[in-house]
Amino acid sequence: MEHIEALVNFLLPYQAYSYALVFGILILCGFGLPIPEDVVLVSGGILSGLGSESSHLTELCYMLGVSFAGVLLGDSTMYILGRVFGYRIQKFKPMRALLSPKRFAQVQKLFNKYGIWVLFVARFIPVLRSPTFLVAGMSRRVGFFKFIGMDGFAAIISVPIWVLIGHYGAQNREALANWLHDSKMAILIFTVVIISALVLYIRSRMKKEKLQKAEKQQAAARQENSK
Repeated sequence: MEHIEALVNFLLPYQAYSYALVFGILILCGFGLPIPEDVVLVSGGILSGLGSESSHLTELCYMLGVSFAGVLLGDSTMYILGRVFGYRIQKFKPMRALLSPKRFAQVQKLFNKYGIWVLFVARFIPVLRSPTFLVAGMSRRVGFFKFIGMDGFAAIISVPIWVLIGHYGAQNREALANWLHDSKMAILIFTVVIISALVLYIRSRMKKEKLQKAEKQQAAARQENSK
């Protein structure tokens, strides 16, 4: 929570520009800026909750929109850099630090095993997020619209959670700090459980649909052979 408090105190003098600042910091997070994304989102939520009560809902909607856009643009930038420069980008020292050969091999293995669902899971794992999006572009495994769809799907879950926590705890930041300290592990476990359940459900549906399609093809082939 001390990181959130420090960021809020830094942004408060520039509250009139809070949307632009939160937007910019989130884009930099997409480049690997060493500030946890949840810290930025909670801080943005706090800033949106510090105004007058009559403007709370409007401020919250603006912050949710700005945060969602900042997250997607930051993630997309990493993907596009990988797509444009390909494997040459590893010659650039800062990128080599972000995506070491070992980590590159690990991400490739994850793509081979789980396909585009790696993008969904990576959105919730800071250490894996930027390298995964970079590799998705470099290897051209995923088209841009599929990338945006999967990343946006995950962001719809992750962004509102943190912004809402900050917004509704803005008026009592001490209680918010205590709650976050006590609940951080519970939030993490809850998020992991929801993500795992969702991924398993979708994969089981896809497997079922594939099986039904195969059965229909076999039935059609048998009908054709019986003529």
